[in-house]
Amino acid sequence: MIDTSQLMVSVSGVRGRVGEGLTPEVISHFAAAFGAYVLRRGPGKTVVIGRDSRVSGPMFVRAATAALQSVGCDVVDVGISATPGVQLAVEDLGAAGGLAVTASHNPIEWNALKFIGPTGMFLDAEEGAEMRAFLDGEIPRAGWRDLGGRTEDDGAVQRHLDRILAIPFLDVERIRERRFHVALDCVRGAGGTIFPRLLEALGCTVDAVNLETDGLFPREPEPVAENLGELEALVRRTGATVGFATDPDVDRLSLVSEEGRAIGEDYTLALAARLVLAHRPGPVVTNLSTSRLLDDVAEAAGVPLVRAPVGEINVARRMQMERATVGGEGNGGVILPDVHLTRDAPVAAALVLQLLAESDRPLSALAAEIGRYEIVKEKVARPRQPLDAVYEALAARFPDAEADRQDGLRLSWHGERKWAHLRPSGTEPIVRVICEAPTRDEAASLVETLRAALPE
Repeated sequence: MIDTSQLMVSVSGVRGRVGEGLTPEVISHFAAAFGAYVLRRGPGKTVVIGRDSRVSGPMFVRAATAALQSVGCDVVDVGISATPGVQLAVEDLGAAGGLAVTASHNPIEWNALKFIGPTGMFLDAEEGAEMRAFLDGEIPRAGWRDLGGRTEDDGAVQRHLDRILAIPFLDVERIRERRFHVALDCVRGAGGTIFPRLLEALGCTVDAVNLETDGLFPREPEPVAENLGELEALVRRTGATVGFATDPDVDRLSLVSEEGRAIGEDYTLALAARLVLAHRPGPVVTNLSTSRLLDDVAEAAGVPLVRAPVGEINVARRMQMERATVGGEGNGGVILPDVHLTRDAPVAAALVLQLLAESDRPLSALAAEIGRYEIVKEKVARPRQPLDAVYEALAARFPDAEADRQDGLRLSWHGERKWAHLRPSGTEPIVRVICEAPTRDEAASLVETLRAALPE
């Protein structure tokens, strides 16, 4: 049996520290189980594999490839690619599934496998449960006559680009005419394979750092404001119109304004949605922990905002159900169905450039027009009582708040424009408390109020 005690295992993947919990043997076991699962589900037996730039990536791709071949899958290797590019390749090639070897925004010592279904979306809870049956049982291996093959596909990045440039309301010529000056930080991740080509196609002048795809991250790879000092300095030094920062697997985008200030990743989705809704009004979907900025954008456009449990696949599935025009998560992850139902940083960048071209106002002004809220995040010890009982008590304690129980407990005070979300951690004996309000003092006060109301 594989020891999973040092791993983070979810419905859509497995991740861990390289050489500690995560080894080639672990990767091989999960990849073989995934291969057996997709062979049963179909269609066909082709599995796409791609990776971000992490140093351990080539080793784990080889282990996963051999495991897939051992159960009879034909492997198509797309090399270093954005995770949304791997997902698109699954769809484009009509594959039975895909594996992305990436730990996304985790630190350099981590890596992971993400499981992709035949639609190009990550596995959902039901699909993940079906795959786990292979993990926990005997994995059927192919005989020598039925081993899978392996081919390489170097066209995934171009197909990804082509899909972005074909967005119906992306006016490529209008953007090219503006000759935007863009500062870019790809954190030495997979973004170096696609972002320069996208910005060139859009006629931008680019000053870039960390384009190398060697996985030697020069900063903490999560593109949150406190990690973007180098990009802020680059914007100020070069006089760029906008700064773009992404994470190693290129599904999240953060923005730096022309003032050289990181404005916070919540604005990425809010600004992208503002652009999309101006062209195509329709429902918007996000998760329960995303900023109220998106509520304000949806309200201004006269469209409904629907919230789903935290997790990309939960948002994507709800977008399918609602026939949403745009959606995503407040961590800089924009999902545009015109391209694909997955978070995609290059898509987000193209939408922001289109907004800048149409508005003829600087990014700082566009962000200010949307408004501002303050988010405070805390961890509290998990109560001894069952959490369902805790949620019921808290909902009763705050009868003036709207309660949402899809994922933990979310309390919303719409008139006061504030909310709180409590949900258990999947990896620690804690409850995460996220509160947002118009001012930091209000948000911090709400955190303390909830902390005091929580039983020990």
